Amino acid sequence: MVVMLQPYALAINTAMHKVIGTSADTYVKDQPESALGNFLADCFQEMAEKKFNRKIDAAFMNDGGIRTYLSKGDITIGKIFEIMPFDNLLILQELKGAVLQEYLNVMAADGGWPVSKGVRMQIKNKKAVNVVLNGKALDIDAVYTVAHSDYVANGGSDCSMLSSIPQINRGYLMRDAIIEYVSAKSSEGKSIQPVIENRVTDAN
Repeated sequence: MVVMLQPYALAINTAMHKVIGTSADTYVKDQPESALGNFLADCFQEMAEKKFNRKIDAAFMNDGGIRTYLSKGDITIGKIFEIMPFDNLLILQELKGAVLQEYLNVMAADGGWPVSKGVRMQIKNKKAVNVVLNGKALDIDAVYTVAHSDYVANGGSDCSMLSSIPQINRGYLMRDAIIEYVSAKSSEGKSIQPVIENRVTDAN
């Protein structure tokens, strides 16, 4: 059995050790905001816009879905699998502002989740306050296109308010989005070097 499986093991190990980019430093997840979280949320926004060919108002990542850190130096495909081991899909939903506020309140109650650039919010008494999207205050009557995990869209992580809202799904794995994003930055001669930008802060 070991002999039979050896060629497959070698192929998998070779693929997992393939270097696709470089990390300028070691980045860990944290709350209410982290450089690692910003990297992932920005990745999902950019790759969703490319994959779905439309403007994305915001992208989010449930904090519990980030399973490890990004270490300084070479980024391998195996490291991306460690960060994102689940086969979650990157999907879109069109959310009324009132529903988005409920969603952001869940993030706030959990201590803060990664949000994409252009999103600003404060956490006060476990609620999202002073929410700004792309320079404008959240409008509860407007409709926003967001990119996030199918797990969350299906009601996971206490997001039941999302489960009845239609999903736009292209079968695009979040893990593949990260791999393509890092590879694209590498081909441009850029390393991964996200920073804290006070996207999510504690108002208490």
